[in-house]
Amino acid sequence: MSAPGRLLVCPTPIGNLEDVTLRVLAALRDADVLACEDTRTTKILLDRYGVSADRVRYDEHVERRVAPKLVERMLAGETVALVSDAGMPLVSDPGIVLVRAAVAAGIAVEVLPGPSSVLTALVASGLPAERWTFTGFLPRRRGELEETFTTQDTLIGFESPRRLGATLALLAQLDPQRPAAVCRELTKLHEEIVRGSAAELAERYREVPPRGEIVLVVGGAEPGRAEAAQAEDAVRRLIEAGARPREAARIVGGLTGRPANELYRAAVGES
Repeated sequence: MSAPGRLLVCPTPIGNLEDVTLRVLAALRDADVLACEDTRTTKILLDRYGVSADRVRYDEHVERRVAPKLVERMLAGETVALVSDAGMPLVSDPGIVLVRAAVAAGIAVEVLPGPSSVLTALVASGLPAERWTFTGFLPRRRGELEETFTTQDTLIGFESPRRLGATLALLAQLDPQRPAAVCRELTKLHEEIVRGSAAELAERYREVPPRGEIVLVVGGAEPGRAEAAQAEDAVRRLIEAGARPREAARIVGGLTGRPANELYRAAVGES
């Protein structure tokens, strides 16, 4: 019986094809089969560097069906290279089913380092990088998004261009001076990093959404600031629903323990 093969997890460029590592190219050349999120996208990279390899489709729609077949091939001694369209597989991309199946079967899993839009955006943002949270694609529901913004760590998330304006508007409503950075088309020809306060960025993208892929980086909330912002937003919503400002502030203050006068001033814009 032949010795088991192995699974190579290979990150690919997030935009600039020259960012692929020599080690990844060697792995792609040596693998018996490439498990690709999109075989056509991977072919562009392979053609650029003259790599010829057997490719199979491996995306979220087929991974539970394809993973067992790939495990069988690895148990028979073959090497499988897992690649996504861009960046590190498994990070908001397919791959977890195959990695878990390989581990369960006793197959060696080797992860190669390489390009990451998350780390690139974090460093480019100029925001603290000692502690940070990656949330994948930012929640669409307002309540979930508000909760996400309460973290005191630097926050990194993917956002669609058409939702960016609304997301920044909510952040500006909760905490207008919160620092943030909109990272667009990282490593590509039209890369752009726009830094500023939540209020400044919300105004910039209020009517004209950006183009391309977006990574949003947000500075951590100050201790206690997130709770205050949520209370102030609750007062504003009560006022919008028809409540008198002072009565709304009194009700929310009673529920949260925050001073009603502070909530009132924040809601009506008094300094």
